[in-house]
Amino acid sequence: MSAPRVLLTGLAFPESPRWYDGALWLADWGAHSVLRLDAGGKAEVIAEVPSFPLCFDHLPDGRLLAVDSPRGRLLRREPDGTLVPHASLAEHSPYPWNEVVVDDAGFAFVNGIGFDFPGGDPGPGLVVVVTPEGQTRVVAGDLAFPNGMALTRTGQLLVAESYAGRITAFDVAPDRSLTNRRVWADLGDAAPDGICVDAEGALWFADVPHQQCVRVREGGRVLATVPLDRGAFSCALSGSALYITANDWQGPTAEHAGKGQVLVVDVAVGRA
Repeated sequence: MSAPRVLLTGLAFPESPRWYDGALWLADWGAHSVLRLDAGGKAEVIAEVPSFPLCFDHLPDGRLLAVDSPRGRLLRREPDGTLVPHASLAEHSPYPWNEVVVDDAGFAFVNGIGFDFPGGDPGPGLVVVVTPEGQTRVVAGDLAFPNGMALTRTGQLLVAESYAGRITAFDVAPDRSLTNRRVWADLGDAAPDGICVDAEGALWFADVPHQQCVRVREGGRVLATVPLDRGAFSCALSGSALYITANDWQGPTAEHAGKGQVLVVDVAVGRA
């Protein structure tokens, strides 16, 4: 594994990286924009959404889904570039909405943290499933600050619980109900944020307070660690590289002076 190299810098708050259609996509939460990086690392603005958080994923037909957290909804980017409502989330929680992941049939899982952040008292978070037609229902609750999520090839949804220091797994039923809840990995004092799964079934998680990305097996055995000089917020895999979004974290209400970076590390095991 190589040392991390800076691919892009000067970002306000880089988050939610995705490897899609041969390119790295990410959101700059501070600039309220979704970006696509070309082979040379030049960023193109694909969509602008006045949201914090601003997580996103792609539908099977390539259209973008983006979380509009302040208005409690999912937006869909149409082929002409317009953003239209895809689903309402507000009825399930008045608090911030965070991560979204989409499966091969177009069902989206979206989590909410369950309390006002950073000022509110921590409360139970939840996961909502959104059908391709935009219908919604709660499929999991009582999560301690649900953050990054990932779907596995074996039909599981993995959820990083940042305030519990663990990765929680669910089996995904054909109707997208979540069953057989269990601890996939106890991470001790880590605070897992964004996650991604590799081709061997191991998981990378970003850890802001410990300024690192860590690869673990189910059960929690640490396989590799990438130390950084600032907080690691999320990560994504291509066929041969791990991409990390990092920032000098001063709190969600702080002014972010362009210290956000996208870093890349060569790895032996690529994305699932």
